[in-house]
Amino acid sequence: MGGLRGRGPRRYHARMPAAARAASLSRWEPRVVLPRIPGLLVGLVTFGIGIALMAESELGLGPWEVFHQGVGRLTGLQLGTVSILVGIPILAAWWPLGERPGVGTVLNIALIGLATNLALEALPTADGTAPQVAMMLAGVVTIAIGSGLYLAADLGPGPRDGLMTGLHLRFGWSIRRARTAIELSVLLAGFLAGGTIGLGTVVFALGIGPLVQVALRVFDRSGRVSRRRRAVLEARGTLGE
Repeated sequence: MGGLRGRGPRRYHARMPAAARAASLSRWEPRVVLPRIPGLLVGLVTFGIGIALMAESELGLGPWEVFHQGVGRLTGLQLGTVSILVGIPILAAWWPLGERPGVGTVLNIALIGLATNLALEALPTADGTAPQVAMMLAGVVTIAIGSGLYLAADLGPGPRDGLMTGLHLRFGWSIRRARTAIELSVLLAGFLAGGTIGLGTVVFALGIGPLVQVALRVFDRSGRVSRRRRAVLEARGTLGE
């Protein structure tokens, strides 16, 4: 790409630093996992309910859910089922990229999709523009709350987030570049497959980051997540990217 000239790009390798590897392994230790499981489970179920609220509003979804919805419309599978099935090969892609899962990663794949399917069966239909907008906004806020809860548990990122950080680790892409490339790709693919893009997609893109930060301040008052992330980035020599 233009602008990447001169001394040449830095070379990154998919080898996890010792500090990052130790942090990953700790996410399987019972003494670490058990006290955090309740918050993790509530967060994942809440996240799935938020996705269902946005889907039921029919005003557009976040990039990955647009992709899942599009695949679901092509295959006849439920939205949450597609999310589960897509999460499995994404998780497999972590290994060559140098990422490792935690127990929260595995539960993320299963529970969000299941919660989405159950919530879609239970939610009423939004009849009219005002109820649709209200349901969409509720969905974005609910996803942010769910994200804050499961991130605060600090038992492993979701498979899609790990794909982003894996690209960062393996190829030296900035987190922003990796996220943008992945989400634009799945958004376009999902739209072409029949997924819904609309106001909800825009609101999600603009609002989810700040809302998750607020949720993390509420559910992670000790700052455990930010401290771990800083330690891992320092170990990788990529702090500030």
